Amino acid sequence: MRKFFIILFIIFIASNNAVFSEGDLWDNFGDTNVYGQKPVSDKEFEQALESKKGKKKRDKNIPKGESFSQSNETEQISNTSKELPVLLIPLNLKVNNTSVPVGHYQVEGVKENGQTFLKLYQAHDVIAKIPAAETNDDFNEPTINFVKLLPHGQNHVQIIYGGIDFNAYSIIDIDG
Repeated sequence: MRKFFIILFIIFIASNNAVFSEGDLWDNFGDTNVYGQKPVSDKEFEQALESKKGKKKRDKNIPKGESFSQSNETEQISNTSKELPVLLIPLNLKVNNTSVPVGHYQVEGVKENGQTFLKLYQAHDVIAKIPAAETNDDFNEPTINFVKLLPHGQNHVQIIYGGIDFNAYSIIDIDG
């Protein structure tokens, strides 16, 4: 019974605190709002929209003038920083009688003395230098820079690599 009276008392107090406002929200601001801006009429707003319709803004990502043209886009690509694609190797591989352990590797394709190699890096250390065959095949990949590990029979895997300079592949024995 005591709880009933307490709840009834709370409801009674809560219902008597009704607040009524006079006017609308804009009456509190006067001629300017909190940010110091004056109210704008509908007519002024429509005029501002009409004045902006004909003007187009220039895209700031497009270089001005002759700094960029079709003839020097290769130079622009070459000057960009090279981010090496990352390859996950989920099993031990055997390259030149040495084992490449399971792990994540950054892969760089290089040409040295007329031969093509795929270098596997962890941090700044070269873990393996794999001989590869250069190809014109892009392996139906949607990007320019890519590297993938694909199954190739029971005891082999194939690493496919694509870069700006060339595409290559290598077939490697599974260690085990």
